[in-house]
Amino acid sequence: MSDEKKMNHQQEGGSQEHLSLNDDRRVKVLSPGALVAKRFFRNRLAVVGLVILAVMFVFSFVGGVVSPYDQDQVFYRREFQSKEYAGVTENSSFRYTTAEGQSFTGMVQAQFMLAATKGQTSFTYDGVTYSLAEEGEDFYVISQGTTPVALAYKDIVNAEDPSLTVGFDFQRAALKAYTNGEQSFTVDGTEYTVDEHGGINEAGQPVAYISRFVVQSKVSGVTFTRDFKEQLAETIENDSDEFTYTNDEGTFDYTLEYDADTKSYSVRQEKETQVFDTYSEPSKAHWLGTDRNGMDMLTRLMYGGRVSLVIGFIVVIISAVLGIILGGVAGYFGGWVDNLIMRIVDVFYCIPSMPLIIIMGSAMDGMRVDPTMRMLYLMLVLGFLGWPGIARMVRGQILSLREQEFMTATEACGISIPRRIFRHLIPNVIPQLIVICTMSLGSTIITEATLSFLGLGVKFPFASWGNIINDVSNSFVLTNYWFVWIPAGICLLLTVLGFNFVGDGLRDAFDPKMKR
Repeated sequence: MSDEKKMNHQQEGGSQEHLSLNDDRRVKVLSPGALVAKRFFRNRLAVVGLVILAVMFVFSFVGGVVSPYDQDQVFYRREFQSKEYAGVTENSSFRYTTAEGQSFTGMVQAQFMLAATKGQTSFTYDGVTYSLAEEGEDFYVISQGTTPVALAYKDIVNAEDPSLTVGFDFQRAALKAYTNGEQSFTVDGTEYTVDEHGGINEAGQPVAYISRFVVQSKVSGVTFTRDFKEQLAETIENDSDEFTYTNDEGTFDYTLEYDADTKSYSVRQEKETQVFDTYSEPSKAHWLGTDRNGMDMLTRLMYGGRVSLVIGFIVVIISAVLGIILGGVAGYFGGWVDNLIMRIVDVFYCIPSMPLIIIMGSAMDGMRVDPTMRMLYLMLVLGFLGWPGIARMVRGQILSLREQEFMTATEACGISIPRRIFRHLIPNVIPQLIVICTMSLGSTIITEATLSFLGLGVKFPFASWGNIINDVSNSFVLTNYWFVWIPAGICLLLTVLGFNFVGDGLRDAFDPKMKR
């Protein structure tokens, strides 16, 4: 062999030795899990969905912890409000005062009204004859023989001291003098004077007053003085709608509102009142404002996300557990067992889930079920209604897997049936389960939000994105307070979109036909 050929041969041998595989250049073979992960992270939408879900989980679970407020913490503000202070009615019907030891029932009063309307001087009821004497304008004394039984009047005698009552004889004498324009009267040897405004004085000291206006307090524990009532009556007679009253406590302004239906006046007063800080605009203290209950919207949004996500996961877990067990048993045993379980699945498919949940929600409203228990019942119902789809998928996969060689080997080795199903068959269905559960999470959250929006899901004081959006049922809130419902809608949209992106990514990653 020539030197040139030897040289070429040595070069070829050296080249072959250089290109041989060694530990440093050995081809790496990816495990199935690593291969799925690699395919998943190649999918940009799936990565975007994963990032969205990570942000939403941090926002809901970590945000609620670091928030300075509780989900049911109420905030207040002070503002001036017009509150009803008193009600005023001008008396236009007869009132009655019965003498001590006498009886003047409603039926007798009706007979008196008929007699007075007809201008009669007497009437008979139940065998008893009553006489009536008009002693003044709109003032009658009803007697039985010579004994006075009752007084009928429209002008009302009020004691100067609200804690005292006016006696029958005093009231009769005062009304007779006032309705006839007399300036004085005497009762039990004591002389009283009557002024032009209906004030009754004893030795220059006021003891009572007469007025047709009935003033009723709308505030517990408040009574009205004669001076207040007289100013109020004067304001009404002057056809004014506001007046100012001054007493030892200070000066107060009041406004009058007339109600034509009840023919009465409402006395209103502006008062500084502590009220819920409802629908407060976004501020430094409340970044997303407050809701209709005066609660911080951002905090409610965080806790609402926690509730919505927890409900979604628990419902999917319940559905997956039931679906895996029943689908695995049906697929492995086949025959009458398969037939029975599949017929149960058909029955569950025929159940109208939404009407059923609406009926249950209304029943729980009627029974006033505790909000915590109500949320638990909601998760159980949604979970029990969601397993048939998973059961069918598991059954279909196991029907094809149980005839393969590895299952024959497990049977030959004497492995128990539960171990064959849950140790060897179910793990081969895990990829499909992950995909279907991920896709189901988004739809479950949407279902919960829909039920809460309708008032059939999560109840106050718990927050969920659905019952937060419920505020848009008020058109004024919908158009004026965007910060109440738009953030919750965005969170709901992003979360469901994230689950859908991740589900699509997992489905493509588990597909063996997917291009590497």
